Amino acid sequence: MTQLLDCRDLQCPAPVLKTKQYLEKNPVDQVSIQVDNDAAVENVSRFLNFQGFDVTVDSDPKGSIVTGKRTMAAGGPEASPASGDPAALPAEHSKILVMISSDQIGKGDDALGRQLMINFIKTLKEMGRDLWRLVLVNHGVCLAIEDSSVLDELLALEKDGVDILVCGACLTHLGLMDAKRVGQTTNMLDVVTSMQLAEKTINL
Repeated sequence: MTQLLDCRDLQCPAPVLKTKQYLEKNPVDQVSIQVDNDAAVENVSRFLNFQGFDVTVDSDPKGSIVTGKRTMAAGGPEASPASGDPAALPAEHSKILVMISSDQIGKGDDALGRQLMINFIKTLKEMGRDLWRLVLVNHGVCLAIEDSSVLDELLALEKDGVDILVCGACLTHLGLMDAKRVGQTTNMLDVVTSMQLAEKTINL
């Protein structure tokens, strides 16, 4: 019998944490998690993938049930970027994490602040392989949506191997989940783990 965890009405990262705690206490081969928002579906699915489960999602107007059936050891090919292996870079490269919490830099002139952020994103490629991960939270998630002025730059960074994590709770709060076009929807567990793994963190 498959265990069903009820994670409805829980805010990020509670659904992932509840799933993690259950699996740590119960080494089962199959588990189902009931959630009620798209961010939780993506976050729980990625976490189960990392734990070695094949994932299926059944949705209806009342919510979704994410079911995982174990097929391999934890840390498989669908590994969550932040909750598993440190993804160590070659010794000659650093692991710089850039956390962006706004769609502009500085305070005062909003138009200037937005242009500064555009210029910053377009210049990030100059970090080369030292740039390891971007984390977008709060209004920083607006940089990852379909009409973003830096969407092409972010897509190029992702193609070059930079992890881009986009806060699911922030997307949901701002009504932007369906507009996201780059990066992986993430949760605060991934963000905290990323900060632990990074050699340097830059906050904007």
